[in-house]
Amino acid sequence: MSEISYYSPEGLKNLKDELVQLEQVERPRVTQEIADARDKGDLSENAEYHAAKEEQSHLEFKIAKLKNVISNARIIDESQLDTSKILIHSIIKIKNTVNNMEFSYTLVADSETDVRNGKLSVNSPIGKGLLGKEVGDIAEIQVPNGIMKFEIMEISR
Repeated sequence: MSEISYYSPEGLKNLKDELVQLEQVERPRVTQEIADARDKGDLSENAEYHAAKEEQSHLEFKIAKLKNVISNARIIDESQLDTSKILIHSIIKIKNTVNNMEFSYTLVADSETDVRNGKLSVNSPIGKGLLGKEVGDIAEIQVPNGIMKFEIMEISR
């Protein structure tokens, strides 16, 4: 059973664009590589053929997985979200209570994660620990290095 994930319109468009790229560009390329390798003769000792078949297998798995994600994706109407607490697609400003460093993130679905650009997965340990918190709350989050404490400074959309 697959889990429903919530995306911005841009995030869902990116997933669909990636699927089109895989199906219409990568799949024909790999199919051609298999055909070219097959034309070279004995398949039992043809490394190019086996490598292309392996690539095809990985590609088909990725396509199937992406189709599943897209079929369970929902676009979230950000204008209807409550900004009093942290939810998916919340833009948040948090402060590490130990070193007073401040961070700004947008909580997003796993496939939209891009920490360098401030997009944190809602399913990451920090993302899960922040969900439901309100401005002024201190979130104590278990991470591999121990417990981190973040003060919620701001929530917006």
